[in-house]
This record gives sequence, structure tokens and C-alpha cells, in this order.
Amino acid sequence: MKVQTSQLIEGCILSADVFSLTNFPIVSQKTVLSKKTIEILNAFLIKEVAVEPTLVTGEPFNPAWIEDGNQFKKEESTIVQHSFTEKYLKAVQGYKKLFQSWQSGMVIDMPAVRTLVVPIIEGAIENPRELFTLHHYSTMEDYLYHHAISVAAMSAVLASVLNFSKGDYIQIGIAGAMCDCGMAKIPMKIMNKKGPLTREEFEEVKKHPVYSYILLKDIKLLRDEVKKAVYQHHERIDGSGYPNGVHSDYLHPYERIISVADVYHAMTSERNYRSKQSPFKVLESILQDQFGKFDMKVVQTLTKIMTNFSSGTKVRLSNNKIGEIVFIEQKSPTRPMVRLDESGEIIQLVNQRDLFIEEIL
Repeated sequence: MKVQTSQLIEGCILSADVFSLTNFPIVSQKTVLSKKTIEILNAFLIKEVAVEPTLVTGEPFNPAWIEDGNQFKKEESTIVQHSFTEKYLKAVQGYKKLFQSWQSGMVIDMPAVRTLVVPIIEGAIENPRELFTLHHYSTMEDYLYHHAISVAAMSAVLASVLNFSKGDYIQIGIAGAMCDCGMAKIPMKIMNKKGPLTREEFEEVKKHPVYSYILLKDIKLLRDEVKKAVYQHHERIDGSGYPNGVHSDYLHPYERIISVADVYHAMTSERNYRSKQSPFKVLESILQDQFGKFDMKVVQTLTKIMTNFSSGTKVRLSNNKIGEIVFIEQKSPTRPMVRLDESGEIIQLVNQRDLFIEEIL
């Protein structure tokens, strides 16, 4: 919906790029607006923008006036079908409430977790492309809750493409949602720390898979495979992971999927002690820099889903310029040739390592 810039509040989500006098946007679609971003829009004298009907908190955005054709009119209550984004944001806030109850010592209510997570899994299975926009909504403050729901959805989609049954991919998704539940037992001063962790603090954080397992081990509604995958989700097939440093022969198939989804979302999200990275840059890191740590069949499946584009597909690059794919190099599927809309110049991303595809439009 289009609203006047004067009505924007922090937490609004842009549903379309905002342009001024140039051919590339001053603020991109999917941006979660902050006080600074709203000031930028006002500085450029932007009068109206298109936003999602839901704030990043999962609450509805109810401006006093919305655009109807070329006129602004008072918003009236209407019955609308909720988008995947709205359902996702509400699930994040629902998980936040559950997590806070675990912090206070309450036992985990698995039916409540399923009620939150399963609809998101089913929505992601129907439209996998939605997965690769979710990192835009993750904030530093609510990172852990976004992470849980995103890893659940991505793990389930990967499992589905890998031909796991529906029963299995639902369980894998639930394992993805619960892999960090043990963070509820990490001291708040560590959880809320803004800067880099000390060695001692990081060692405490590394105990969270054990804490997660302890929270889940007596829940009869949960399969043993799920509990094992949660416990192992930071292990690596080369033995370099934790908490036990086991090699590939000891890793459960569920874990091999969850670990890839876990590291992908973590690296593409803004965190207290680490900046987010371009999704395609992260994928390259998993393929190259972290080669040997993850199951290549799972990584290749993630690559296949992410690079499921063709010539003519519109993309945004990491320098915020927009173009269309003109040729895909099979050996480097994350680095196709792109013709820029603004200048018509053709860029070979394989030869420009400082540029990445930011997202598919």
C-alpha cells in the first residue's frame, strides 16, 4: 500500500524501491525503515512510498491515510489474505514470546512450537524463492527469533528438494527451529553484548547445543532424530565443529541439512558483532572458503535453489545497481553476465570479485 512519507514509523518495510533523480534506488525494496532511513527519504523530498501492511514486529501498520488511485483516503478495515511475509513476521514474534518463557524457566510447549512453525514450512515449500528475502527483516535485537524461523523454513525446503518425505521435512524444519533454544540458558549479559565476545564468552555460547538437547531430551512428542540433529548442528564433516568434534560418519542426515541452513542465515543477517553479507557472497564462501565442512550434496541443493534463474532475470547487485542476466556460466552459477539497466554495460561478475548479486527481483 502507498502511504505519505510523513506517516512512516520505524519498523515499516518498503514493498518497492524508492527512486529520486537517478536510475538506481536511494532506498531498496524490503528495507526495514529506521529513524535514519526516514530522515533520508525526507531529505530527498520523497512524498509517498509503498510499504508492507505489516511492521517488522509482526504488528499491522495502520496509517491514518492510504492512497486510493491518485487520492489519499482514510484507511478502512478490510479482510485481507495474509502474505507469507506477514505470517513469517508474526511467527518470529510468537517464537520470541516462547523463547522468553524458556528463559524464565518454563518447559518447552512443542504443540505451540508446531503451531508457529509448520505453517511457515508449508508456505516456504509452496514458494521457495521467499526464503531468500527473509534476511532483510532480521534485526540485531530480534536476530535469534528470526534465525529460528528462517532456519526452520530453509531446512525444510532443502529436505524437500532432497526428496525427504513430508513427515521428515516437517521434523527437519522443527529441528531447525529448535537448534538454538538452548541460547535461553546463556547469560543475558552475553546475549545482549554489542561488541565481539571474549574467548570465555564464546566458549559459553558454544555450549548452547548441549543446553538445547537438555531442554528437549525428555519431550516425548519429539523424535530422537530431531534431538540428535539439534545437538549436532554445529558439528562439521571434517571434525572441526563442536561440541564433540565428530566427523561425517557420526553425523545424522538431518544435521547435514540444518547446519547449512544455520550458517547461511547467520552470515546473511545483521548481528551484534558481525555485519551481514550478500546471500550470493555467503553461498560462495560455503562453496569455497568452507569447502570440506558441509555435505556438498546439501550445499549444491542450496546453490540450485538460489541460482534458479534464467536469461532475462532481473537482479540487484551489491553496488545497488539493477540489471538483467544475459548469460549463465555453468561453472560459476552465482556469477552470471549482467547487463546494467542504467548504462547497458555488460558486467562479467566472474571477473569482478568485489561485486555480487544482492538479490533476484
